[in-house]
Amino acid sequence: MDVILKEDVAKLGSRGDLVKVAEGYGRNFLLPRKLAIEATPGNKRVIEQMRAAALRRSAKEKAQAEDLAKQFEGVGVSFERRAGEHDQLFGSVTSGDIAEALEKKGFNVDRRKIQLHEPLKTLGEFTVPVRLHKDVTTHLKITIEKETPK
Repeated sequence: MDVILKEDVAKLGSRGDLVKVAEGYGRNFLLPRKLAIEATPGNKRVIEQMRAAALRRSAKEKAQAEDLAKQFEGVGVSFERRAGEHDQLFGSVTSGDIAEALEKKGFNVDRRKIQLHEPLKTLGEFTVPVRLHKDVTTHLKITIEKETPK
């Protein structure tokens, strides 16, 4: 089944691409979620208009992401967590925790853009990539310290 993507789909393609997918994937996932439209001759003409609009939108989003990346320079986030032996945390620091801490500092970043493959479970300093745009990635310094007993 040939479909035209209306949105960027991870591991499949970007907005405006003509891709061949399995019938079930297209009919049961992409089309109901309005991520794609069927590739008919009429829709193929619409692709060109969508592609031009997508290029303009992507350029604008990339410029905004680059500005945000410049603001991230020198920004770090620190957490105080309870820890046991061998600097192991009781619990962990997740991408949601990092996004929440960034929001308190005035940065509105979606937690899904924070490329944390698994939660941080030890004390120390970590560098975590933040993917602001498909072409713009910046790094954030995370510090996890031991909580002082009260």
